[in-house]
This record gives sequence, structure tokens and C-alpha cells, in this order.
Amino acid sequence: MTDSGWSRAESPFHVGEIAIQERLGVQKKIDQQGRRFIRDYLIEQHRQFYSQLPFLVAGTVDARGCPWASLLVGNPGFLSTSDDRTLHVASKPLFGDPLSETLADGVDIGLLGIELHTRRRNRLNGIVTANNLDGFAVQVNQSFGNCPQYIQARMFELTDGVENLATPKPVYRTLSFKEPERSIISASDTFFIATAFRGDEAKAAEGVDVSHRGGKPGFVRVDDERTLTFPDFVGNFMFNTIGNLLLNPRAGLLFIDFVKGNLLYLTGTADVIWEGDEVRAFVGAERLIRFQISEGYRVEGSLPLRYSAPDYSPFLKRTGSWEDAARRA
Repeated sequence: MTDSGWSRAESPFHVGEIAIQERLGVQKKIDQQGRRFIRDYLIEQHRQFYSQLPFLVAGTVDARGCPWASLLVGNPGFLSTSDDRTLHVASKPLFGDPLSETLADGVDIGLLGIELHTRRRNRLNGIVTANNLDGFAVQVNQSFGNCPQYIQARMFELTDGVENLATPKPVYRTLSFKEPERSIISASDTFFIATAFRGDEAKAAEGVDVSHRGGKPGFVRVDDERTLTFPDFVGNFMFNTIGNLLLNPRAGLLFIDFVKGNLLYLTGTADVIWEGDEVRAFVGAERLIRFQISEGYRVEGSLPLRYSAPDYSPFLKRTGSWEDAARRA
């Protein structure tokens, strides 16, 4: 089919995203760009891209309205498309993943296909359909590519665990950041954040979003037993995450131990810190996001993937660290 970009009269952005774009004086420009490369279908390049991935990041919301970021894993080919408006996922949630409770026909879902070793990524949001024992499908509402900024390149290797994702693993529930949680958060150079907004009238621009965040190791600071803070660097100016947070402060975070395969799922609330000495002190930060945990789960050895040491993004050269920020404050 002809690539016509965004074919609907309504904006490809919802009211929260538009409000942030207007605040920063980029709304008209980003609206024009969005109408060119945001689509309500998958172009052929993206259909091929998903088919070669070993994992997919998913964002969903539970019955209490709490967002969670999750992982789906399989041998390349576990993601497929029967047409340009449907993504099929031939995999089920990992043991202990909150997705096992939130996944159902008709729910909003945000997806992020990210290929770490090439730094390619594509975003998709839509509605879950045909959920069954073998997997599920997603009806596409929006699909678009993202730039490679802040992605640490890693080569992957699937483990035998990919053949039996339901094998029980140690699961630890937490309401605060104890030493195991602090350890994985403080060492991270990558995590994922899920946010959501749905107005009174369902629109394609609304639903669930899941996004990548990357920085130098330690770019996420644990402030106390329930709070963490991370910088928000310059991006694509669409403000999918912050636009959602403006309207709904709930968020879900997912941290990965790429060496041991441990996963840390968190849900809570997030506030955007727009200005002040703390923002100015962190080189490269446009703003800060402060997250407070409501609940979390740490699952040991859950991810049936192992990754090489990271090749850090060249974009990190223009960003600072919390140690530098403390000296500058």
C-alpha cells in the first residue's frame, strides 16, 4: 500500500502531549512531523523488523489502574504480521511478570521493539485481541520509529530457558528499595517506563505507552527507600511519556540485570521536575523525573537472554552524572 502517513483528521497526539509541546514551543513543528511518520498501520520495514527480534517490551495497566512494563521473549520469528494492522505474538509472559495478570482481550497495550545491537527501535500501541494459550495479537492504533539516542549496544544469546518460559523462578515482592533493588537500579544504564492515559472518548493517540531510557551507569539515583530520580534528556519532542504523566501520574518501571537475567518490576507515581538548581546541575538534563514506588517484584534468573558488555551510546558524551551534579550544585 502507499505510505500515506497519518491518515486521520484528529491529531496523532493527545491533549497531554500537545500541552507539553506547546509549553516548549514545538507543537506545530512536531504535529507536522508526526503526521508524516506516525501511522495506524505497519510499514513493510517495521513488519520485517519485528520478525527478527528476540524480545519485545510491553506496557499494560492492571485492574487498579497501575501501569507495568514487561518483557516478552522468544526465538526470532515469535513476532509476525498477517497484515499491516496486526502484530501476532507467539509467546506468553515470563514467570512472575505482572503481564500474566493484565493481558486480556480488549485491553490497551504499548509495545516497544528494540534491537540493542543495532540500536534500532520501533513503537506501537494498540488493543489486545485473540488472547489464547499460544499468545495473542495486537490491533495497531499507532506505529512509528524512534531514533537510536541513548541506547547501549549489546549482542544477545538466547538460553535454554526460552523453551519453557513458565518454569518457576524465585519471586520477591517489595514495597521499598532494599539492597537487592538498590543494587540493580544503581548499576543500570538502561530501563523501560510504561505510562497510560485514556480519555472519555477513545482515540488512537491515547492508551498505553512504553519507552526506553538510557544513560551512563548510575544515571538513576535511589534517593531513599521509596524514591528514585532520573534525568530526562533531549529526545524527539513528542513527549509520549511526559504527556501521559501530565494527565495521569502513575508509571511502571522495568530494570534488567543483563548479566544474571534478573528482572525488577516497579509501579508507582512519577512527578516531573521542570526546573531548578538540581536540574541545571545535571549536564544534559532537560528536566528530572522523580518516581515513588507503590509495589514491586524482583524475579531472579527470569530472562532467558544473556547480553555482552555494553557499547555505550555516543550521545552519552554530552550527559553528566549524579556525582558531577552534586559537585556543581
